[in-house]
Amino acid sequence: MTLLIVGIILFLGVHLVRVVAPGFRRSMIASLGERGWRAGYSIASILTLILLIYGFGQARQVTGMLYNPPVWMAHITITLMLIAMICLVASLLPAGHIATKTKHPMVLSVKIWALAHLLANGETSSVLLFAAFLAWGVILRISLKRRQRAGEITLRPFVSAKYDLYAIVIGIVVWALIIWKLHEWLIGVSPLAM
Repeated sequence: MTLLIVGIILFLGVHLVRVVAPGFRRSMIASLGERGWRAGYSIASILTLILLIYGFGQARQVTGMLYNPPVWMAHITITLMLIAMICLVASLLPAGHIATKTKHPMVLSVKIWALAHLLANGETSSVLLFAAFLAWGVILRISLKRRQRAGEITLRPFVSAKYDLYAIVIGIVVWALIIWKLHEWLIGVSPLAM
């Protein structure tokens, strides 16, 4: 469990540097350059993600249940994951209505993913992981709203509604692949077996 906690702190910490230590980020960019910072940030992200995944795998073998969610919660989780996948895809495409209305579709996708998994997983390690990601998403969304108000960032302008259609179609395909086999291959649990 300790490894999982360290992995969560390091991974989410790396992804909150701009929020909790903007001066550190600026000084690193000044000394390493934008490219050097991005390279270091990417390496730190990958290494901490590997630690997080390994720590979660280890913790799952030894932690018990905090609560036993009802079986029907799995259906809500599967439905919420469809919305999360559509938001995720919308965040990667030029802005359509989904991206402009949700403002930060990637952050929303992570929050929906975390909440959905909290509904269906009562295992201690899972609750810790998903609650941490949900908290991260809330903190990041608040930070983005403040930065937008301060004029530090601007929202992506609307491009075309066709990107909403692409986000929906691609999101459904990705969601179906995850439900069909990917989740079982990557995580070891079939969402349909719950």
